[in-house]
Amino acid sequence: MNRLPTTVWHPMWVAVANLQNLALPGRRYYPNQDGYSEAAYRRKVAWVGQQFHRLSADVLLCPEVWDEQALREAVAASKLRYPTVVVPGAEAGAQGTPRLGLVSRWQVERLQTLSDFDPADQVPVPELGLQTRFERPVLMAELRGPQDQELTLLGVHLKSKRPKFLLDAEGNPLEDRDDPSVQARATLRSLLMRAAEAAALRRFVVTLARGRQRPLVVAGDFNDGPLSVTSQLVAATQAVAYDREARDTALFHAVDLQTEPGLRHDRPYSHVHQGWPELLDQVWVSEEFDPRSRFAVGEVRRVEVFNDHLLEGRDGSRSDHGFLRVLLQFRGA
Repeated sequence: MNRLPTTVWHPMWVAVANLQNLALPGRRYYPNQDGYSEAAYRRKVAWVGQQFHRLSADVLLCPEVWDEQALREAVAASKLRYPTVVVPGAEAGAQGTPRLGLVSRWQVERLQTLSDFDPADQVPVPELGLQTRFERPVLMAELRGPQDQELTLLGVHLKSKRPKFLLDAEGNPLEDRDDPSVQARATLRSLLMRAAEAAALRRFVVTLARGRQRPLVVAGDFNDGPLSVTSQLVAATQAVAYDREARDTALFHAVDLQTEPGLRHDRPYSHVHQGWPELLDQVWVSEEFDPRSRFAVGEVRRVEVFNDHLLEGRDGSRSDHGFLRVLLQFRGA
């Protein structure tokens, strides 16, 4: 009896873990924020290490890291071995805004930070002038796995929904933050900044998709949900419904593609704001991970959300984000 050939799968676990201001002790990363005491820092590093051990991902993308040394200590606390632990822009401490950390077992063949918009993507923001760059640079990594799997990863942390109030040169407020009309105007600025970043990121996605030699994963803290305008600016998944050629440059949400439907949650969430749960931390993949595509090289097997700590209270050591872990499978020979 002839038997069908058995498919060999090579797994890759990818995780997004927003570490909520991981910084060295005593460092005032924001002017109005006291630094961690030595004891508080040790608690945070130990907690992050425990979470890394639970995730045991091949690749971890970590938004909100102020000091590369702090991330290295958290990885050491996990008792896991990772050849690559980097935070571009935070080697000697980030200034102004936290950076994205990359922790990887896979070989990093190329690592680049993308800060500036294409001139065509620059957008005027009311009272602030022209936005020309990402507030937190995008991280681009070309990765190679132990069985010669290839992947391009774009790590992102888009502008938050927090209202963007006007400040003077010393950081003092120039607006009445209690005025609802001022709050609306400040929220508009924030939205425009996030939308501008999303559109600029979309240009990177399209450029990589059109000339790609590797499957593409875009992951991180989008500061908005999967169906939001800003997320769809990046992914353009909805265009596939009426234009099949749009698949070439579209991204597909890992939650929608996972092939173990029994593990799906009715409403996965990674953040709770004023009682409202949202999936801000996301993983998007190119069509090479859609089994329906003739270009498929693998699939999204499973998506898991580690968010129990969001209900455990705040003590400064835990993150205010749940962590997302995605199992990608590459089809082998």
